[in-house]
Amino acid sequence: MTDKNKLKITSRVRLARNIDMFNFPHKLDSTTARDLVERVEEAFFVSKTLAEDYRSRHLWKEKGLDLMYWFEKHLVSSKLIDNADIGAFISNKAEEVSIMINEEDHLRLQTMSAHKNLAELYKEADRLDSVLEEKLSWAFDNQLGYLTACPTNLGTALRASVMVHLPALTYRDRIGLIAQKLAQMGMTIRGIYGEGSQAEGCIYQISNEVTLGISEKFIVDNIEETIDSILALEVAEQNKLLGARGDETRDLIYRSLGIISHAHLMSSGEALKHLSKVRLGVESEVITELSTADVDAMIIGIQTGNLHRELGLTELMLEKDRDLLRATVLRNEMKRRLI
Repeated sequence: MTDKNKLKITSRVRLARNIDMFNFPHKLDSTTARDLVERVEEAFFVSKTLAEDYRSRHLWKEKGLDLMYWFEKHLVSSKLIDNADIGAFISNKAEEVSIMINEEDHLRLQTMSAHKNLAELYKEADRLDSVLEEKLSWAFDNQLGYLTACPTNLGTALRASVMVHLPALTYRDRIGLIAQKLAQMGMTIRGIYGEGSQAEGCIYQISNEVTLGISEKFIVDNIEETIDSILALEVAEQNKLLGARGDETRDLIYRSLGIISHAHLMSSGEALKHLSKVRLGVESEVITELSTADVDAMIIGIQTGNLHRELGLTELMLEKDRDLLRATVLRNEMKRRLI
């Protein structure tokens, strides 16, 4: 039987903050915006421990392929990349914390993990928020809460999200109904890279939409409870697939495992489709030689930015060469992990 905790990929907490008396990023000139980056760095790097574990990167000094890599790792957003001429981010060595500077707001502080729950991640984010607040004054209104560039983030300015794998609900065409119910609860379901992205490999992000008039604890607890309910539905659907249609489901899983283990060319979309079916096999214990962490590492590793970074390439390869490399990486990974 599927363990519903295996369906969770990563959890994330994000706080939006703006420095009082400064215009929002889209209203800043480049000189002022880059000065603001320096101000945030001075406020954050206040101890030897932080200086040793964290690093700041200025996007206007970085290469495009590096930006792609950090985007795939969820360390930067597409909006921050759009603002690369004024944008920066601070991250730790484990790549589980990212403080984006001059995205839509002055700061987007996010903590993320495959192992910690939302309450733990919020505690970490709140601690780092307090470090910054020692030297920075946030734009705050007693009635509206934290002031943000987009009104939908007013109040707590907290977004809590969990990335989940929902293959059975996707195959049963239940995601639309789930999205409707989530909207009624002040939540949303998006693709693998959040707002504006498509759901690939049956991977979704579920997060709160409402931030005003409720507490941080309510948001975190509500998301956790909702995720548990959705994952229980996914477990039930997986059990149905492996019961009434067990032979067909196992055949789909093993066919995908065989294709990944032997294919010579593989696009990103095709790779995600087959890795999703392999992950279903791992979740349901049809495949016991792999873990969900193994599959998740491959999902990240076959993305374009990661492929280039692994080889130390600075120029974007032709699409066919990328597909050739992606298939080679997957074959090698399967050989290594299935021995």
